[in-house]
Amino acid sequence: MASIVLLKEKKLMEVKLGELPSWILTWNFTPSGIVGAFQRGYDRYYNKYINVRKGSISGVNMVLAAYVVFSYCISYKELKHERRRKYH
Repeated sequence: MASIVLLKEKKLMEVKLGELPSWILTWNFTPSGIVGAFQRGYDRYYNKYINVRKGSISGVNMVLAAYVVFSYCISYKELKHERRRKYH
């Protein structure tokens, strides 16, 4: 017999498309809830890539790659005007 799992406790991959809006509304959007979500994400990342027995450079590389993409997105408007163009 399958046990009933509350919608709030389901993971994203377990949620059906019709349940997605109500699943998102179960999140805690208060400032403490948002801080808690970032802290859980940081803890998950740290335990998976940094705090391991045989670590590698991949955890640090992901942070650097994310920083490069984020800074490019921020400065795209200024970089767009510095492109080489043909002058007719």
